[in-house]
Amino acid sequence: MEISASMVKELRERTGAGIMDCKKALGETNGDLEKAIEFLREKGLASAAKKATRVAADGLVGSFISADRKSGVLVEVNCETDFVAKTNDFQDFVTELAEHIAINAPQSLSPEEEGAEAPYLMEQSFKDQQTVGDYVTQMVASTGEKITIRRFARYEINNGGLVQDYIHMNGKIGVLIELSLDHSDLNENEDLLTLAKDLAMQVAAAKPEYVRKDEVPQEVIEQEKHIYKAQAINEGKPEAIAEKITLGRLGKLYKEICLEEQPFIKDDQLTIAKLVSETGKKLGAQIKIKHFARYEKGEGIQKRNEDFASEVMSQMKL
Repeated sequence: MEISASMVKELRERTGAGIMDCKKALGETNGDLEKAIEFLREKGLASAAKKATRVAADGLVGSFISADRKSGVLVEVNCETDFVAKTNDFQDFVTELAEHIAINAPQSLSPEEEGAEAPYLMEQSFKDQQTVGDYVTQMVASTGEKITIRRFARYEINNGGLVQDYIHMNGKIGVLIELSLDHSDLNENEDLLTLAKDLAMQVAAAKPEYVRKDEVPQEVIEQEKHIYKAQAINEGKPEAIAEKITLGRLGKLYKEICLEEQPFIKDDQLTIAKLVSETGKKLGAQIKIKHFARYEKGEGIQKRNEDFASEVMSQMKL
């Protein structure tokens, strides 16, 4: 019987076992979910079931850059507490995982991801002895905490350019950025390296969502224009004035969400686009920001509140 990704997902949600363990259990039981659960329990692999319902919002963002700066990786691994996040074992795992991703080039985390493509990270051999998924399952068992590889970005350059990383606050925020240029012999140029580092720090600090204006989806622009115009009209502005106000506010939006439109954090008289252009002219090269990734540890994950005394006190004051 063919084991589907949805079957693996359901078994994993019910048991908390690793992906490969779930696939094996379903294979051994010919796709029978209940028997697969029993199989995992018998093997002691379903002991992490309760951990699967916990919130893992702590952890680390880690990175890896190859010696030639032609490939780089940004990865976020989550756990439940900073106690585990600060252990050498956890930190070593994040570092080794980033390098593994750089070398082995997985396309997706696992088949469970929407639109996932093989090869899958969780199924790859790790440390030449087991899969990444198996290794994570062992870490869950040894730490007593839910541990998840949440996401990763991998950039690789075939022509001119370089990849730069930046890790802020010991893994709270991480950035990976790729620059393309038409002179590959400039990769070790100090001005170029300074630009790459400055751009990575800019992304960390200013939180852009896109590189340039033409990357902003049209539906986002139309929605914001509708809101801005409605706000102006509600403020009593005439239609023609409301249109001008809308364009002005849209320009401010671009400065917030588009990296090239942002003021440079080290010199607000320069936009990032101008900074890149001036550096390119200085080096006699055409430099382009290709793309970037910015991860902030635990962003979007609801963190568990364990300060019950404070919670009770706050409710009593209502």
